[in-house]
Amino acid sequence: MSPFLKFSATLFLWLTTSSLFAQQYLRKEGNVTTIVQLIDKYYTEAVYQESPPKFISTKGGFISNDVNPVVHLEYNSLFDQDSLKTITLADLNTFEKVDLQPQPLDGLWLMGGRMRNDVMTNRDTSGPRKTLKVLYNGRFQWIAFHTETFAFMGTGGGSYSAENGVYKEYIEFFSRDNSRVGAVLPFEYELINGAWHHKGKSSKGDPIHEIWVQRKD
Repeated sequence: MSPFLKFSATLFLWLTTSSLFAQQYLRKEGNVTTIVQLIDKYYTEAVYQESPPKFISTKGGFISNDVNPVVHLEYNSLFDQDSLKTITLADLNTFEKVDLQPQPLDGLWLMGGRMRNDVMTNRDTSGPRKTLKVLYNGRFQWIAFHTETFAFMGTGGGSYSAENGVYKEYIEFFSRDNSRVGAVLPFEYELINGAWHHKGKSSKGDPIHEIWVQRKD
């Protein structure tokens, strides 16, 4: 049996017997970095160039419970070029498996609301227009997308820390503005009834107060 088939069989077993499957993989080819994460049956992939900074692509979606798993994509930044809505799971034997160090806030989060002028505007997280934030093992990525039209609105990511009520993002890629790479964005954070309250300033310097809720499906 090939290494990839062994991996696929192991993944299938974990997907069907565990409520949480989480792994992180890294591959560097020259100055191009690819990050793949498998979090609670969800696949995310981000590809970016480190120097000069350049966002290349991202895609993600739910992993099927099959012996040879496929990913049913919810977003694909290259959809206008390749029209892909499903992909086979990447051969992760070509990646380095990253040692796991659990961090606060690890998980899948959906934008659930914003506070503006002391008024909360809620967002229906069940709708097709979503802003997803993936945090795991000290890595973060946010993605804005539309599940029905496959419109891709933007993404950014890098590393993060969360301690003593302070959450910091260290930007390593940003699809809307490569010049923002290297910025460090500090925020106040608090978990209230399971919701993540996120306060600070955006990458443009605008004040924000966001509420993120854990993704259930």
